[in-house]
Amino acid sequence: MSVLADTLHRPLRDLRISITGRCNFRCVYCMPKEVYGRDYAFLPRRDLLSFEEIARLARIFVGLGVEKIRLTGGEPLIRRNVEHLVEVLAAVPGLDLTLTTNGAVLAQKAEALAAAGLGRITVSLDSLDDETFRAMNDVDFPVARVLEGIDAAAAAGLPVKVNAVVKRGLNEESVLAMARHFRGSGHVLRFIEYMDVGSTNGWRLDDVVPAGEIVAAIETEFPLDTVPPRYPGEVAERYRYRDGAGEIGVIASVTRPFCGACTRARLSAEGSLYTCLFATSGHDLRALVRAEGEDAEIAAAIEGIWRVRADRYSELRSAATRDAPKVEMSYIGG
Repeated sequence: MSVLADTLHRPLRDLRISITGRCNFRCVYCMPKEVYGRDYAFLPRRDLLSFEEIARLARIFVGLGVEKIRLTGGEPLIRRNVEHLVEVLAAVPGLDLTLTTNGAVLAQKAEALAAAGLGRITVSLDSLDDETFRAMNDVDFPVARVLEGIDAAAAAGLPVKVNAVVKRGLNEESVLAMARHFRGSGHVLRFIEYMDVGSTNGWRLDDVVPAGEIVAAIETEFPLDTVPPRYPGEVAERYRYRDGAGEIGVIASVTRPFCGACTRARLSAEGSLYTCLFATSGHDLRALVRAEGEDAEIAAAIEGIWRVRADRYSELRSAATRDAPKVEMSYIGG
């Protein structure tokens, strides 16, 4: 079978599946409260893909070359019985299954997720300073409970990565403290440049803390060596502590874009396929699924979408692209 590739010869290897557009946080860079307030109209349950529909599409994507699926949101752990979906997907042969969470209910869910077959978990944590973290999640949620979730995941046997979005004037002072905390823990800490995802977070280039600045801040205390990527298309630039105390990563979508090796597709909670995090529109797969089409018909539709893909937003980012309408991160996952 020939490899499915887009117009820039990028294969389809990774699929991120949003299982809900809802979240229990209102992070200022993703779901600002002034937009996603109490009266915000989220999708009704009937519009969401069922777990059976998600599993069917996942198997079709795997048949087209997908090797890794990440469950995301919104906040995926607030969808009822998420561990059942994990169990079904974990049974797909050869699939690397991961999940990203804000950690708010991870302490309660970790054992069930591990027992269901989840491969590993990524926890979003933007600061260890409680005041800063509460301000960023904007629902007054404490750091300590996220750390409890991380500990619970590790105790359940789940490998843990910790992701921190860094925004100028908000939490760049937290970078070194987070490096100190997670050094030697066995958890991989990754810093993400603040991105212009969606149209509601008020993004400005001045708010971006470049990856080079982040690495330099850590090296003032802990010398680092670069580490080669583990596979083509790995988004994080990896660095190892010279004293052997683990590694960190930086995801530099703004200052060092990696579009040329992007192998990721995204499926929204109601079944729209997006070929870029910064896409302006998606492709309706739910209609095909609910029309009782054959798997081959759905696979052909996905293949047709991917073969004409030409997305490389981060390489083209400019004043002209900044104000273009884009899908929100909470809708298709980060």
